[in-house]
Amino acid sequence: MASAATLTAPTALPARSGIPAPDDAEPRPAVAIRGADKSFALGRGKTLQALANVDIEIAEAEFVAIIGPSGCGKSTVLRLAAGLDEATSGSVDVFGADPRQLARQHRLGVAFQEHALLPWASVRQNIALPFKVAGRRVDDERVDGLIELVGLSGFEKARPKQLSGGMRQRVSIARALALSPDLLLLDEPFGALDAVTRRRMNAELARIWGEEKITTILVTHDVDEALILADRIIVMTGRPGHVREVKKVDFPRPRDAETTRSPEFHALVDELTSLLDHAEGAAA
Repeated sequence: MASAATLTAPTALPARSGIPAPDDAEPRPAVAIRGADKSFALGRGKTLQALANVDIEIAEAEFVAIIGPSGCGKSTVLRLAAGLDEATSGSVDVFGADPRQLARQHRLGVAFQEHALLPWASVRQNIALPFKVAGRRVDDERVDGLIELVGLSGFEKARPKQLSGGMRQRVSIARALALSPDLLLLDEPFGALDAVTRRRMNAELARIWGEEKITTILVTHDVDEALILADRIIVMTGRPGHVREVKKVDFPRPRDAETTRSPEFHALVDELTSLLDHAEGAAA
């Protein structure tokens, strides 16, 4: 039986959504996916079941990574949280509301493996884009702060083709953070980068998250990446995907090279890799 990804609340923080919970209430999860199934129509009466009875709760200001074999529905979970897909059955709430409401209010930040930057726009213009899409005045101070936060000071006028892959992903993440979202969704944002650049970007993302403290869901195939970044790791089974196990990551932050060389880190890598191997075999 799959383990439910239940809420493990960190130290209480003021609600970024601006809707405080009653004093006597349990902390409300930022993301609550309960009993979610998701099937896709393939035509000619055929369907593909991507998810089966998925239960996930994520606390506000928590960083959760989702790992699992290819095709297990990791990205589908992200799309449910973003309001891009609807569950066939079950429920999906984000800050107590329909996730599409969060998107309409521009309180959702998203970064994918493909950075999707405007090729004709500068770093500054790409980061400022969410303000224009939301019909808001560009907050130049916020844009300047994000450029500094992601380490791109001096590259404000550069176009994407003038940047390295890692620098383009920094722009993508800065753009996702521009409107100070309540929820940040990351779908393999560093999957196309070489191993050295990916490690550097993991460290950058950990630093950025440490400053912003935004509720974050990361989909990744990289176990090391999940352990470096997450408070908890959700392991999914093969398709139809459901939660197989949830591992809490207790390593103190920041997690540096010394952390990754520790026996405890390697033991968790081995344990999670074994869970993934078992899930791959079950899906075969």
